[in-house]
Amino acid sequence: MHRHPPAPLLLAAAGGTLIAADRTVIHRTADHRAARRPGAVRPPGRFAAYRGIFAAPGTAAFTVGSLLSRAPMGMFGVSLIIMIATTRGSYALAGAVAAAGMAATAVLAPLTARLTDRYGQARVALPATVWAVAACLALLLCVRYDAPSWTLFATYIARSTTPNTGGMARARWAHLYRDDPAARHVANSFEQVADELCYLLGPILAAFLCTALFPEAGMLVANVLLLVGVLLFIAQRGTEPPAAGRPATRSGSLLRAPGLPPLLAVFLCTGMIFGALEVTTIAFADARGHASAAGAVLALQAAGSGIAGLLYGLSRPTGPATARFAATVAAMAALMALPLLARDLPTLACCLFLAGCATAPTMVNGMTLVQNLAPPNRLNEGMTLAVTAILAGISAGAALAGTVAERLPPGTGFWLPAAAGALAAGLALRVRAGSRA
Repeated sequence: MHRHPPAPLLLAAAGGTLIAADRTVIHRTADHRAARRPGAVRPPGRFAAYRGIFAAPGTAAFTVGSLLSRAPMGMFGVSLIIMIATTRGSYALAGAVAAAGMAATAVLAPLTARLTDRYGQARVALPATVWAVAACLALLLCVRYDAPSWTLFATYIARSTTPNTGGMARARWAHLYRDDPAARHVANSFEQVADELCYLLGPILAAFLCTALFPEAGMLVANVLLLVGVLLFIAQRGTEPPAAGRPATRSGSLLRAPGLPPLLAVFLCTGMIFGALEVTTIAFADARGHASAAGAVLALQAAGSGIAGLLYGLSRPTGPATARFAATVAAMAALMALPLLARDLPTLACCLFLAGCATAPTMVNGMTLVQNLAPPNRLNEGMTLAVTAILAGISAGAALAGTVAERLPPGTGFWLPAAAGALAAGLALRVRAGSRA
């Protein structure tokens, strides 16, 4: 027999969502929002929308866990390169191990995400993380005790089960605010800013630890952060989306979902932009005798993206998501031509800051489209496919830019992100034409 409790105490959240004292999330309709009393108190401050999404119980805790577990994503690559190059004296070996790990991630990450959708985040993320951390500890032992080179490949590939907590966090927001597009827009913007922050600070922290302490320090700290963050994240069971369970019929590939293949192709091009910009900027700075400043210059791109993402989250999205996505991708493509104008490092720094301003809005709209196009019971898989496409693009863009930097004058490689941006803009139109999201 159902019992009907008395009217609960309600706390206002973002986009018209109400949080009851008994932790029930109640979504108000547009009519209810329109009928709000004129004298009602609203949260003060420009960033009230960001505070509002954290009104739901457990959101702050799972966000802290997500940030802790995501910080290593910006640390693993730099830590691996410095660790192997320092102990083995070979950047070629370090690059090969990193490439092998990225290739394994491209294969295993979507499979891990599919299991996450099927059995739940907590049941899959914990064993996947424990396995990944154990593999990384084995890698550290292999490096410390000068094990054969093949063991570095084996152990680093084994850690590719690391769960995509950024995607899982977005899946939680999508579940909590499934009836509130405005709140989901704010949440996706926040998550993109968090990504930029992790990838901005992660490499700096990794480089400091590996050089100031010992070569394995960066990888060791990254694994501690990963394990602690995942444990805190999965402990918040109240915000976890329900597991879909094993489907009654064989489910097809998400690559057949209308609109999703061209969307993933845009993410691939976006990754190529990131990879080519990074390598070309380093080569550009090195050719002018300021190689040590390359990191600070690249950080300005991430800073521009983060600021733009923060402000974009405060805007009120209008029109179809596909139209917004096509517009932001077009803006990104146009801004990626700016580095071609740079003749010195200060000018390049300004160009990269401006070029980064369209990146976060593009990613926010892109992730919103993934949430719209992927079936609700396969959200983790859909967002992991997007991240995998970006990682594959970064790898391809870095490889192409490295070849260009060795054979052509410094700065020539900036044509690569410009071309990838133009291709992405064309593909974004395909997304708009092939989807009604």
